[in-house]
Parts: sequence; C-alpha cells; structure tokens
Amino acid sequence: MSTVRTQDGRTARGAGAGPDPAAVRPGEVAGTAAGRRRGAGLALGLLSAMTFGTSGTFASSLIGAGWSPASAVIARAAVAALVLTIPALVRLRGRWHLLRRWSGRTIAYGLIGVAACQLGYFNAIERMPVGIALLLEYMGVVLVVLWLWARHGQRPRPLTIVGGVGALGGLALMLNLSGPGGISLVGVAWALLAAVSMAVYFFLAASADAEPLPPVVMTWGGMIVGALALVASGATGMVRLAASTQDVTLFGHQVSWLVSVLGLSLIAAAVAYTAGIGAARRLGAKLGSFVAMAEILFAVLFAWVLLGQTPTGMQFLGGALILCGVTLVRLDEP
Repeated sequence: MSTVRTQDGRTARGAGAGPDPAAVRPGEVAGTAAGRRRGAGLALGLLSAMTFGTSGTFASSLIGAGWSPASAVIARAAVAALVLTIPALVRLRGRWHLLRRWSGRTIAYGLIGVAACQLGYFNAIERMPVGIALLLEYMGVVLVVLWLWARHGQRPRPLTIVGGVGALGGLALMLNLSGPGGISLVGVAWALLAAVSMAVYFFLAASADAEPLPPVVMTWGGMIVGALALVASGATGMVRLAASTQDVTLFGHQVSWLVSVLGLSLIAAAVAYTAGIGAARRLGAKLGSFVAMAEILFAVLFAWVLLGQTPTGMQFLGGALILCGVTLVRLDEP
C-alpha cells in the first residue's frame, strides 16, 4: 500500500492503494455478512434435503421386511439420539441454561417435527403411492406461507406466488402422479398430518433468539422426545409396533436390517435434522421450506445413480420448475 505525505505532515493513500477500509459503509459490511449467512443456509438446506432424500429408501426396505412404520421411526430416532449424545453434551458444556430455556420448544419439536411428521409419512406410504404421499406432505410449504400471512401479516408477493405454484407443479411432474395406484382416505389423512407437522417443524427450527440452542442439541433432544413418545404410544396400543431381524432388500441386494437402520438413523436423521435446523435459522421458515423441496430432486437422482431408474423427460422438466420456483422465492426475500 503506497502513501504520500502532505505539507501539513499527514499521510494520504496513493492512487493505487485501493479503497480505504475505514470508508467502507456499515451497510455494506452488514450486507456482506447477510449474504454469507444466506449462502451457508442454502448449503445446509441442500445437505439436509439430500440426506432426507434417502429416508424413503431405507424406511421402505424395513417396512417391506415386516417393520411397522412406528417401529422404523423409533429405531431412527433412538439410534440418532445415541449417536448425537456426545456431540450434544460437548456443545452444552457451560451452557446448560439453554436446554432449560428451550425445553418447551425442544419437546414440541420432538413430538411434532420428529414423531408426528415421520409417523404420518410412513403410515401414508404404507397405504398409497409414495409420489402422492410426498406431494400431500409438501403442501406443508403452502401452510408455511399461509400462516405467515394470517399470523404475521406477511402477504405473499407475486414472485412467491408464482414460485410456489411453479415449484408444486414441478413436484407433481417429478413424482409421476399419473402412475398406477389408488387413493386411500386414511393414507391422505396421514399425509396431511405429515404436512401440518412439516410446517410446524420449520417454525420450530427457525429462531431469531439471540442465544439459540445449538442445532445438534435440539436434534438430540427432539430425537429423545420423539422416540419416547412413540414407545409410549405403542405400549398403550395407539400405534402398532412390529420389527424383524430378517434381511432387507436395499438397492436390489439382500443386506442386514442393521444397514437400513443405520442409514435411516445416521444419514436421514442425525445429519438431515441437524443441517435442517441450521438452514432454517439462516433462511427463515418460508425460504427454508422451499429449499427443502430439493429432497425430491435428490431422491430421483439417487434412484437414477443407484438403481438405474432413468428419469423421464417430464421429471427433468419438473426438476427445472422446482429450481425456478425456489429461485423466485429466494429473489422475493428482503
């Protein structure tokens, strides 16, 4: 950096020295920080969507081997909680007051975001085609927008409306709803429960608190609460509990049931939920819920790469519509 000395003894920056850091406006610094935060949120959201995209594959292999949906959810939550125990305790060291302050929200997160959402979805796919169940579950994105409008007066602007319609239309194309399969009213009810639970999940995960509970701790607590709630429901006969130790069919091969349980717990729960909380806190409930729709893109991609199920032209078009819809919603953010 070059400087020149003036007649009164002061120094001035030379012509090639670049901008003076002291002259940078506070708004520019805040804008840069917000941009980095938003970029990190999008990366975490995509990681969460990618790992959530594996849940249907792992869960279906267990259900096909005789597991009940509730048992699959219990195994998923319990193993994930066990794995996250040490990381959560490390993050809580010296900050146990956060767990007490966030106890209510963590319990609600476990009951609704973990237990109800997963149980609703797994019971739905047991009674109806996966594509229709997913489409109904992702109506939760619409519920997020409607709640922000009704409760907080955040009326959706044209870009959000167009983006939402485009993303849901793309979702329908991706799921190939024209395929065979009937509609079960009970299955629809379970899928709508999953939709409401998904919307609540995003609001619980997003937080403007000055000192929020670390995502890994909230995931850990939610998994414990969700697993205990389902065990209690099974003990009272509210849900059916059934499990099997026989091999499962995964990616066209016979493997141990432990492979599916570990995949469902570590990849589709521990990583997926922790990354999802981090994304929601950086993006907000609305944008975070739209980014989560990328789960369908990853699910189709996994089926293409791992199972050789090449997407159709309509599915490629649907994927493009989802990406365009999410982009429009992102552009509509302040």
